[in-house]
Amino acid sequence: MSLQYVPDLIYDAGKTGYEELVMNLSFTMKKLNKGHILEIISTEPRVKEKLPFWCRTETHLLLDRKDFGESSYYYIEKR
Repeated sequence: MSLQYVPDLIYDAGKTGYEELVMNLSFTMKKLNKGHILEIISTEPRVKEKLPFWCRTETHLLLDRKDFGESSYYYIEKR
């Protein structure tokens, strides 16, 4: 069974590098209320390994990651 997440906001980061993505995420998460879900779309390979650490550090919950070709879709719940 696959869970479907309905994002409250979508951030298409494209090829944005990890450092810039994290900076943008900090601002983007401030727009959301607790419990809201952010969908991030990224083609940057480093995000796969580093985003889970960022979520733990910022106390947000990484709900899921789905890969389609070169794009990865991340679902993060604001805590």
